[in-house]
Amino acid sequence: MAHGQDTRDRLRRLYVLERISLEIAALQCAISQSTASRWKREALDKGDDWDKLRAAHLLAGDGIEAVARAALAGFMTQYQATMDALNANPDIPPEKKVQILASLADSFNKTVAASKRVLPETSQLATAMEVVQKLAGFIRERYPKHAQAFVEVLEPFGEELARVYG
Repeated sequence: MAHGQDTRDRLRRLYVLERISLEIAALQCAISQSTASRWKREALDKGDDWDKLRAAHLLAGDGIEAVARAALAGFMTQYQATMDALNANPDIPPEKKVQILASLADSFNKTVAASKRVLPETSQLATAMEVVQKLAGFIRERYPKHAQAFVEVLEPFGEELARVYG
């Protein structure tokens, strides 16, 4: 199905100016994710870098704090998607789930550490997540038989941490 320039322009506007993820923007424009990705790639090939424009718009409009919050929010979206995938796939061995969770917690800590200088309120959340990461490693190394129970408890506990620490 051929889409007009209006659809391309709307996709670009949603992604760049309204900061909607490419996946959601594609849904709103009634196009496939692959089409949206292709259009974005084609625009880049022509010198229209949507990601740079998105970042510049964010900086110009809301400042560096908003950029840090957006990065943290983007990571949290990926974090939740990974948690959903882990919970939806019962075939992943508990030891592997704990390994993935530890890696995810490490990535979270790195993302938070990068934003801490700009967003001091993330410091408490970073500390809480570091404790969770250390606990995941401890369970993986010393109590692998409890890995499944840890995975079951971790998601609701993560939601509680997010509620308490923001």
